[in-house]
Amino acid sequence: MEQTKPRLIDQYNRTLNYLRVSITDRCNLNCIYCTPPHGMPKLEHKDILRYEEILRLAGIAANLGIDKIRLTGGEPLVRKGVYEFIPKLTAIPGLKEVSITTNGIYLKENLDKIKTAGINRINVSLDTMDRDKYRLITGFDGFTQVWEGIEQARMMGLNPVKINIVPLKGINDGEFLDFARLTLEYPYHIRFIEHMPVGTVGAEVQTNYIPNAEIKAQISRLGKLIPVPRTKYDGPAARFRLEDALGEIGFISTLTHHFCKTCNRLRLTAAGHLRPCLLSDKEEDLKKPMRNGASDQELELIFLKTAFNKPRSHLLDSPGPTPSSQMSSIGG
Repeated sequence: MEQTKPRLIDQYNRTLNYLRVSITDRCNLNCIYCTPPHGMPKLEHKDILRYEEILRLAGIAANLGIDKIRLTGGEPLVRKGVYEFIPKLTAIPGLKEVSITTNGIYLKENLDKIKTAGINRINVSLDTMDRDKYRLITGFDGFTQVWEGIEQARMMGLNPVKINIVPLKGINDGEFLDFARLTLEYPYHIRFIEHMPVGTVGAEVQTNYIPNAEIKAQISRLGKLIPVPRTKYDGPAARFRLEDALGEIGFISTLTHHFCKTCNRLRLTAAGHLRPCLLSDKEEDLKKPMRNGASDQELELIFLKTAFNKPRSHLLDSPGPTPSSQMSSIGG
């Protein structure tokens, strides 16, 4: 009789089928909610997983039931060789979806390569549609090229094209209805993501925090928000659609509405650590044993251990320190 392959199931009986992979801690922007004013120390080149190592770990993960991978950073498109790496990743047996999260700076000029490599779903971080505010938030005058990249992705048939927005009081809080109106004309998936106090800038920006309930109430003025049924591959967003809209609106409410009970993800950091929760500093090292000659079976055991020990929920709304790791190297 054929032996049943172990699956990534935690002690609370959640099946984990989604791996977010940070391929670099480098980024070409300095967003105020991600980068401290004094900058951040960067990993040395030798400390970052090589592409062949990522492919090996992705294959092991797929063999354990991971069928969805999202590439993140930092900014994944700044890493040299990424367009040669992606087709090798999408070709791994068992993977049903490979997507990418990008800040969009290099998107337009590389869309052909991204789509040819097998990526049809992208998330683009764009917190404002105002050029001056964009420069304020990111430290770079790049709004036009990001927006042109988003429009080009839509015209090339990538679907969905998701736009990620971190609401910031006093900065972009006058634009939420404008973002929502985009869905009436275009099939964009708008995502409002509550700011999370992660890393050295987390607490500093919490004064700008806006709960998603306030945003949802604002958008309801445009019409009734109709719930969108969840699918197997959905992330944590509570999804809605305005009547007759081509696109949809989602709310990722990490602080005000825990989605931990349905969380199905693990995270592989740029440094080769496997994390069961974005909002916890607990992690297991895969890089060191792999470089010391560990077999696939030994690495599988690290995946299974990490999955089993996934915490029931995050503790961001409890007293105590917030996660100290930087979002840019975790692949948030």
